[in-house]
Parts: sequence; C-alpha cells; structure tokens
Amino acid sequence: MIRKLLGFAAACAVPTLLAAQTPQIPNAHASDQGKAMVALHSQGAAHRAKHRRGDVVAVDAPRNPNAATPATHATPAMPGHGDVPTMPAHRATPATPAHKQGQPTNPHRP
Repeated sequence: MIRKLLGFAAACAVPTLLAAQTPQIPNAHASDQGKAMVALHSQGAAHRAKHRRGDVVAVDAPRNPNAATPATHATPAMPGHGDVPTMPAHRATPATPAHKQGQPTNPHRP
C-alpha cells in the first residue's frame, strides 16, 4: 500500500517539478505593458547592482598636498677612501600629520 502511495506521489511530483523549471516570463496572459516592463527589468548580471552610476574610469590623481608626509630613516656617515668623498650623516625626520583645514585641534571638546 505504501509503495502505491509513493508511486502516486512521485507521479504527481515529477511533472510539477519539471514544469517549475521552465521560464515563463512574460506569460501569455500578461498585458503588453507588463511584458515590456519585464523585458526592461530582466537584464543580465551586469545590471544587477542596486546603485550604478556611470562607468569606472582610471584617474591619474596627483598627490594630495594636504596629505601627511612619511618619516625617513637616518643614514650613517660614510668615510671617504681615496677619490670617494666623505658622506655626512643625515638625521631621521619624523612624520608630520596631515593639515586639515577648518577643523579644531581637539574635535572631541564641546
């Protein structure tokens, strides 16, 4: 008895599952305006983003003049030998923070 019920359930389920796999957008009963809207909105994966403004363009931006300058390492003095001149030592320079115009020195103070 259970075998007959399982066979009947499979006979009913297989056509339903196969029919659900076929795309039916837009269907024959939809209006012309509905078909046009579906054709307009069903585009590929390229247009699937929520917000898309313009195209991506590589920009060769110059360095920001207000950016922080990186620190440099100190160099040791190199004694000269023969024709090679003596190289003096250079101090390390600390990094300087970026200059942000229009902001107070302590923004957390009221």
